[in-house]
Amino acid sequence: MNRLTTSLLAITVATAFGTATAAQDILPPKEAHEPPKAEYSPYADDHFPNRVLFGDTHLHSSWSTDAGMAGATLDQDAGYRVSRGEEVISHLGWRVKLIRPLDFIVMADHAENLGIADFIRRSDPLILANPVGKKWHDMVKSGDGHAAFLEWLRANDTDLINEPRILSTAWDGATDNADKYYQPGTFTTFHGFEWTSHPGGNNMHRVVIFRDGKDRTSQVLPFSQYDSTNPEDLWNYMAAYEDKTGGQVLAIPHNGNLSNGLMFAMETIDGSSLSGKPIDAAYAEKRIRWEPLAEVTQQKGDGEAHPLLSPDDAFADFETLDAGNLNGQQAKTPDMLQREYAREALKVGLMAEANLGVNPFKFGMIGSTDNHTALPTSREENNFSKASFVEPSPDRAKHALIDAPDPALSVMEADVGASGLAAVWARENTRESIWDAMARKETYATTGTRLRVRVFAGWDFASDEVVRPDFARTGYARGVPMGGDLTTAPDGKAPTFMIRALRDPDGANLDRIQIVKGWLDANGDTQEKVFDVACGDRAVLDHACNGDVGNTVDVADASYTNTIGEALLSAYWVDPEFDPAQQAFYYVRVLEIPTPRWTAYDAKFFGVEMPEGTRMQLQDRANTSPIWYTP
Repeated sequence: MNRLTTSLLAITVATAFGTATAAQDILPPKEAHEPPKAEYSPYADDHFPNRVLFGDTHLHSSWSTDAGMAGATLDQDAGYRVSRGEEVISHLGWRVKLIRPLDFIVMADHAENLGIADFIRRSDPLILANPVGKKWHDMVKSGDGHAAFLEWLRANDTDLINEPRILSTAWDGATDNADKYYQPGTFTTFHGFEWTSHPGGNNMHRVVIFRDGKDRTSQVLPFSQYDSTNPEDLWNYMAAYEDKTGGQVLAIPHNGNLSNGLMFAMETIDGSSLSGKPIDAAYAEKRIRWEPLAEVTQQKGDGEAHPLLSPDDAFADFETLDAGNLNGQQAKTPDMLQREYAREALKVGLMAEANLGVNPFKFGMIGSTDNHTALPTSREENNFSKASFVEPSPDRAKHALIDAPDPALSVMEADVGASGLAAVWARENTRESIWDAMARKETYATTGTRLRVRVFAGWDFASDEVVRPDFARTGYARGVPMGGDLTTAPDGKAPTFMIRALRDPDGANLDRIQIVKGWLDANGDTQEKVFDVACGDRAVLDHACNGDVGNTVDVADASYTNTIGEALLSAYWVDPEFDPAQQAFYYVRVLEIPTPRWTAYDAKFFGVEMPEGTRMQLQDRANTSPIWYTP
């Protein structure tokens, strides 16, 4: 044995028998060494995001008037507790628990009359001193709460309460709650609210999320549609907040499927309709400055793509809800669709950039629930639905969720899906790290499951680098992640992509990885194409999977098996049709194998038949934020 080995053995023996004196009596003398030219630990200088965090940026409690006045009783405390993994009791008495805790949550209660249902419940002196508040209080206490709710709902953008002290008190409580449940490193809570503009029933809602704590957010009050129904005024409010407090804030538009053509319009908004005035560069700059993300999936339908807009995409018709606008007051027309769905908006954004020099729709993607139950249940087998009155029951699939004047516009609960989640690539589970990831768009949307997706684009990735365990370090060093930009292609080069997807550990295997490309052609027209780049159990032939993945779903038993598909898929892809002179975007869509829908789980649990035509299975998915190419 050499001297060092002998010394280490001596230390071990001496320590075991209690005879050691000092290490310097046994160890060889230290020798002088030059400082290392490189660190041995490969992680010492890593600063890139190394973990994916899952959360819900759009959860309501009974503090939202359209929840609490409609019968919801679970408050913000319940929402925080269930989100961090605790068990709570639902409105109908069910025990509810998530399969795993969320990493982060935004209690996005509506700014409009924030908390008045709680004021009524407590018979707070402020509500009793207000004439309308006292009227609604007495109606609720006498059992006529539904009539009070309808009176509030029909007022639309008129504040019948008009009592700033109620809003101030409620916001003080909401910010207290967010800080109370914040556990940096373990569970992140954001200060936030929902701006609920829906003039004429056209949904232009945004969730406003602050990076800051109560020391800053308490200096303002939430901005509501009572202040303005125009998104430009919301952006001015956000700018004023940052100027006043030194804090930071962003807004996330809802998926636009209920906006009837307003969400991604190329005209400014005038009341409840388009103004006829085209947006300009200043408008475009404001929009993308304050709205870096878009919510593309939630309970009220999926907003990634539409089969009429993408007829060649076999997977575009997913949880499509397109009967009308938010209140069912106006039927949908085909021309509205192109201003409602994310993929089309991304394409229109390329055209806007060519004309204005700024892309107003250069957004990343997330999903969230928009549940009004304080229960962020996004999985099919654990779906407690959007509203308290349609929690699990034998007949909930037949319940009309939206009471429309035209029966053709009524939306049945069976049409409303279980979705979704926001996934964020971050370094730490803190407000700062997660918010910064949202701002730089390193995010993706899932329709409720927690599958892991990572994508990088560059100019010189090699085909074997995607299968290396350190492929992320390579991706950041020589490329850009989701939400990033490629510019000015080197001569003779096309974008190369490295993609890796891992199934939800508690969920289904993967069917395929796809790249969705949109571009502006030589004539200035927008185009799109979907490429299959990896397929579970089968080969990719001419950019398409060689057949379907199969189907193991037993609808009657509400079950499936992971005997098809793959737990892990990876792909290296070079754009075969790249034109360095054309603007383009690329995003990744990952599909799971078919699994039972919540309606199948309900049918089995309650022993009932679903309404004719009810969807009983689906393919959950993830959509990443795009990577853009600019010549």
